[in-house]
Amino acid sequence: MKTNMAKNYDPKDFEDRIYEMWESGGAFRAERDPEKKPFTIVMPPPNITGQLHMGHALDQMLQDVLTRFHRLQGYSALWLPGSDHASIATEVKVVDRIREEEGKEKEELGREEFLRRAWQWKKEFGGKITKQCRKLGNSCDWDRERFTMDEGCSKAVNHFFVQLYNRGLIYRGNRLINWCPQCGTSLSDAEVEHEDKNGYYWYFRYPGADGSEGVVVATSRPETMFGDVAIAVSPEDERYRDMVGKTVILPLVGREIPIIADPYPDPEKSTGAVKITPAHDENDFQVGQRHGLENLCCINEDATMNSLAGKYEGMDRYECRKAWVSDLEEAGYLMKTEEMVIPIGECYRCHTVVEPMLSDQWFVSMEKLAEPAMEAAKNGTLRHVPERFEKVYLHWLEEIRDWCISRQLWWGHRIPAYYCEDCGELMVSEEAPAACSKCGSSRIRQDEDVLDTWFSSALWPFSTLGWPEETEDLKYFYPTDVLVTGYDIIFFWVVRMVFSALETTGEVPFHDVYVHGLVRDEQGRKMSKSLGNGIDPLEVIDQYGADALRFMLTMGITPGNDMRFRKDRLEAARNFANKLWNASRFVLMNLDEEGLGEADPARWKDEDKWILSRVNDAIRYVTETMEKYDLALAGQRVYDLIWNEYCDWYIEIVKERLYGDDGQDRKTAQYVLVRALKNMLTLLHPFMPFITEEIWGFLPGQTEEKGNPDSYLIRAQWPVYDESLIYPEEVKRLEMAMAIIRSIRNIRAEAEAPSGRKLRAIVLCNKEREPVARAGERYVRTLANLTDLTFIGDKEEMPEEVMSAVVDGAEVFVPLDDLMDYEAELARLQKEKKRLEGEVRRVDSKLSNQGFLSKAPAKLVDEEKAKKVRYAEMLDKVSQRLALVEKKIGG
Repeated sequence: MKTNMAKNYDPKDFEDRIYEMWESGGAFRAERDPEKKPFTIVMPPPNITGQLHMGHALDQMLQDVLTRFHRLQGYSALWLPGSDHASIATEVKVVDRIREEEGKEKEELGREEFLRRAWQWKKEFGGKITKQCRKLGNSCDWDRERFTMDEGCSKAVNHFFVQLYNRGLIYRGNRLINWCPQCGTSLSDAEVEHEDKNGYYWYFRYPGADGSEGVVVATSRPETMFGDVAIAVSPEDERYRDMVGKTVILPLVGREIPIIADPYPDPEKSTGAVKITPAHDENDFQVGQRHGLENLCCINEDATMNSLAGKYEGMDRYECRKAWVSDLEEAGYLMKTEEMVIPIGECYRCHTVVEPMLSDQWFVSMEKLAEPAMEAAKNGTLRHVPERFEKVYLHWLEEIRDWCISRQLWWGHRIPAYYCEDCGELMVSEEAPAACSKCGSSRIRQDEDVLDTWFSSALWPFSTLGWPEETEDLKYFYPTDVLVTGYDIIFFWVVRMVFSALETTGEVPFHDVYVHGLVRDEQGRKMSKSLGNGIDPLEVIDQYGADALRFMLTMGITPGNDMRFRKDRLEAARNFANKLWNASRFVLMNLDEEGLGEADPARWKDEDKWILSRVNDAIRYVTETMEKYDLALAGQRVYDLIWNEYCDWYIEIVKERLYGDDGQDRKTAQYVLVRALKNMLTLLHPFMPFITEEIWGFLPGQTEEKGNPDSYLIRAQWPVYDESLIYPEEVKRLEMAMAIIRSIRNIRAEAEAPSGRKLRAIVLCNKEREPVARAGERYVRTLANLTDLTFIGDKEEMPEEVMSAVVDGAEVFVPLDDLMDYEAELARLQKEKKRLEGEVRRVDSKLSNQGFLSKAPAKLVDEEKAKKVRYAEMLDKVSQRLALVEKKIGG
């Protein structure tokens, strides 16, 4: 049979073509089929500002592997794609563009015009990352693609906000929040990244108002002292018992503040006295609430000091810190400075140090929402893979504070809260009210703030399927099956999706959370712009092909753990694809024109039954490991099956049958070759979809159906384990033969005998194993390149000078005479002996040189001593071998 498969594997020849064939043919489309079980994954929506990076590649590859696997299993598999509006990130991009192109700020344009520009930016750049995703081979249902600010998702956001508000779970309050001075907006706790950094504790004396020494207090943020309203001490701290109720003077400011007793200070830490600044610290805020203290804010939203700071007003907070500490030291109030490692909170987006600030914001009350989300994990309704991440999930929920959801931005879902400008009435509704519900006025204004991006993302698994409407898609595809995500956003996103879903739908949004790690560079470092160690997946695809990248990522990952991006593994994956390509082409080129037909199992030989049994075993193993999310183990088994068993063994064994005169036997070999190849292509397809689909199209029965989507591999059936293909005796015979062949090849390699040299071999085995060993004689003779193969039952029948190896139940011997060209070996050994003698003399000379021994580092001297030992051992072995060869020649 002729094949027009290209001679050389080049993914550029077909990857784009194959993807277009799938997409245009509707191969990714998920139908609501009552005869099929649904399988649903929602893609964690990448930001519209995003560029495809290696983290996306890993995350999406894992989702695609699972989707393709279940589609082949007969599920109606929906992988629903989409993108996130990324409130802060997108607004920053648009603001920067306006500044660069027009020299204006967004306020000069006004909200309406700015939003028009933002939507235009989204139209220009928003689809870039989803187009890049296609290069990975993502089998998403692109017809269902969603955007977090599309009409349906926006309706769901408003509905959810109003629902929570009406239940008393959303409120507006003046509370301490995380404020990013650079982005100009509040942040939730999850959006603050904490990192330990070197800093200082300054110890200042607050003199007593009565003229006493007062109290010494340590702080890492002296610029907040202008907002101090009290000094707190523990009621158990005897040092300060008589001072409670007295007042001290805020140094240089002159304002009196009280000394109060509260459980918050730890007598064992620092001086045991703590300054209380409720407007700039969460713990201080709680103390202030308990004691009815005033909230004094001394820092502006742009991180400059306000009028409370006196002469420091207008200075940046860190400039103020430097000047303020200097002035306090000069005045004698600085008692000491101590270097400390201090936890610093930074904005997850721009990495500016966050300022705790008292502000009027919208919050979600979390206590009632957290309880059912915790119970879902505890009772097994929600499962984490690996299980250890359940502790992270539960810890976050147990420690969760009310969620600040308002952001001082323009791009995003505007909060559906409305104020009457005449009577001040607050109205929360999904649609803008025409008139005030209290006084009837039509002078209504909407809240200026937008919602936290994660508020809309929390609804993603069900809003994308039509919620709050009871759509057919929602009924069929929800709850989804698995969420694939990195461990770094468990609390950002997973927790919020779970409590939002339980609140709105009464069900968990997904049954399993498959948690993966990060892709790090070869040195184990996190990829980042600052290190310059990022790797562009599109460049990798251009050089190696998407299949190689996908397979390398699969083989390197274990659930929950980071992986290192290694070029050698990428090249190994590319080599594997090349091996499969060449093997498949060999098979196709050795098929008869008239096709395959069915082969009579009665004509199957041991090797046929062996490979079909191995494929059958792989089907069971791969299916089981895939269902457990052990994708790397599944991929490794397919690799071993294709490379080691099919290519290196079965194809080599059946070559003589393909080239032989027995036409019926040739047909049988062809049938088994193709049958095994079809199953292997199907098993490999989730991991390497492009090459498997391309080869599939050339297989008998497929070529004539080009253009028919139902003939594509992506729509084929996953193979099922078949108990009728268990052949223990045949497998035992083949594997015995393979063990003998391997041992002979190892002996040949150890003796450095050329692969083309014919050898004799002797196999010693007991009576029980001899029939098994003899059954594989024809394989051993051919694949070990033997002139003679002898089976013996006693070592006395064996020649004296042999090299040997032990296999299961047998010993294999090869006569030394067959392995060596003694004249050539003599010359080689004499040359090697001379070289080693020279090395020993050189090292001896060095080690006897007192100048070297006295001046050289000890490490270098030790290295030379180790070399002497090593060279001496090598010389001894070569001398022994040389004596043996000289004896043989002289012999």
